[in-house]
Amino acid sequence: MCKGLAALPATCLERAKGIKTKLGILLQKPELITDYIIPYYDKAEKLAKPHRPSQIEALLWRESLEKLLMNNYGQAAFKAFLQSEHSEENIEFWIACEDYKATTSPIKLASKAKKIYEDFMEKEAPKEINVDHHTKEITVKSLVEPSTSTFELAQKRVLTLMEKDSFSRFLKSELYLELIK
Repeated sequence: MCKGLAALPATCLERAKGIKTKLGILLQKPELITDYIIPYYDKAEKLAKPHRPSQIEALLWRESLEKLLMNNYGQAAFKAFLQSEHSEENIEFWIACEDYKATTSPIKLASKAKKIYEDFMEKEAPKEINVDHHTKEITVKSLVEPSTSTFELAQKRVLTLMEKDSFSRFLKSELYLELIK
């Protein structure tokens, strides 16, 4: 530790300057709001940051939420927007369902089904989604023998909810408007 300025002043000052520089870098405000987007990937092979879409690509997202969700950057941008509204559980559920549907191992399918149900659908789940009782009931029945279609109805309901509720607000958001400049 640096005790007194007389003892090793060069080392203490150098260390203090280094810390100040590092903090300064961390405290810099990004030029664009889109610099806040951190894409989510569940699989290690998808760690490369997706490229920022062209203005034309981003404008195509207006056509449908599905088009936006098919684009990695669009998905990350929409998730960032939902996080800013404290409602990211819907997109997280949708992403988890997409990963679940791509699973081929029956053992992994069963464990992922259990985790998705516990995280998103169970009463008082940490990221509980808002789906009707009928949808939950059908999903619970299909958990007895999990298949790639176990969460299909719930995923469709959540997609519809995001389309009707969040998607239109996203298209008016500063984050999206920055992308189409």
